[in-house]
Amino acid sequence: MAEITLSDNMTRAERRATSGLAAIFGLRMLGMFLILPVFALYAHHLPGGDNYTLVGLTLGMYGLTQAALMIPFGMASDRIGRKKVIIFGLILFALGSFVAAFATDIYWTIAGRALQGAGAISAAVTAMLADLTREEQRTKAMATIGSTIGIAFAVSLVAGPALGHLIGVPGIFALTGVLALAAIIVVKVWIPDPVNTHFHADAEANPARLADVLRDPQLLRLDFGIFALHAAQMAMFVVVPVALKNSGLPADQHWWVYLPVLVGSFVLMIPAIIVGEKRGKMKPVFIAAVALMLAAQIGLALGIGHFWGIVGALFFYFVAFNLLEASLPSLISKLAPVSAKGTAMGVYNTAQALGLFTGGVVGGWLAQHIGFPAVFEFCVVLMGAWLIASLSMTAPLAIRTRMFNVGVMDSDQAALLKTRLAAVAGVVEAAVLAEEGVAMLKVLRAGWDEAGARAILQVPA
Repeated sequence: MAEITLSDNMTRAERRATSGLAAIFGLRMLGMFLILPVFALYAHHLPGGDNYTLVGLTLGMYGLTQAALMIPFGMASDRIGRKKVIIFGLILFALGSFVAAFATDIYWTIAGRALQGAGAISAAVTAMLADLTREEQRTKAMATIGSTIGIAFAVSLVAGPALGHLIGVPGIFALTGVLALAAIIVVKVWIPDPVNTHFHADAEANPARLADVLRDPQLLRLDFGIFALHAAQMAMFVVVPVALKNSGLPADQHWWVYLPVLVGSFVLMIPAIIVGEKRGKMKPVFIAAVALMLAAQIGLALGIGHFWGIVGALFFYFVAFNLLEASLPSLISKLAPVSAKGTAMGVYNTAQALGLFTGGVVGGWLAQHIGFPAVFEFCVVLMGAWLIASLSMTAPLAIRTRMFNVGVMDSDQAALLKTRLAAVAGVVEAAVLAEEGVAMLKVLRAGWDEAGARAILQVPA
């Protein structure tokens, strides 16, 4: 086996690829999220927009087309090229944004949101990031993109009301279309062309492993969790902006609520993550977060007609939401078979998108036909079911994934190397992917024999 050079730092090309792809991901998600705090109020000015069922369908529609096309786009990028698929997706997203911007009724806005979701490039972006980063740097690069999504959501809640006041909701849609076109330039000019494009088990869904992932009860619990979390999120935004306005707060001042509750929630989230990840207390922290989310939904159901009731419940909601949003991908990584991590994440992301669609549709229907409190009662049911399911989850070990480039080898060599690596102290699971030339290890955070693994792999310290 040839000696492999390992660096703890990203190369300039890796930093460039990571920053560019994170920017594309973030701009696209910003375009999705910016209308959340303002659309329910704006929709009343559109023909058909006084129907909350249609409002909810508009908000959630992009989740349906995204769920349908996310994995196929990722697979297509293996065959026809990453950049082609990403650029095509950005064009669809921009087209949908402009359709929504110039929509004359709620139905054209729904069509625009469907087109936005059809630009389902997340799997292709992740695959391209895998092409452009070394295995040893992959986790760091993926975490950068993950944090970008959280930042985009937080920024959208604060910036959405202000932009809605300045340029209106059609202006927000048009702005996101322009940003998507600008992202195409980033793809063509800033992001390097991959030298070698191939399938990556840690970053892409493998249809051959879908059955394994879908039969795993631990992973299914997490898939239901992300479905429930985002169904509740979308259902809430059918109602909360209207409830805040009805309580006496003008729409352009809603950021006065969102900004402090978001900042406060981030402050409380950080120590909880440290306790969960660093001290091996992930299960109790996770269950506490689901229980807090349940309490927040009960608070919204009871207090939706009162300003301070909404504010207090939103604070606890965002503490729980941010903690769960950060914890769920980490749990998927810990509990999924190491060689099927990409497949597990593909199913997880699809469940998330379906949750967005379901929450919008069900939340809108309940608001229209039963009333605002019923929306949160629906969310209470979701969170209660999730809490019950979480109680029996397996407590994840304090582990992390390490990846090494070992060079392409035949199946017998890969099997022998896997056996040797699995015997190293502190290695929980080992896989060697012969065609990809990658060794993937799940290792204990403390106490694993890294020197022994490096000796076997001929990787210098």
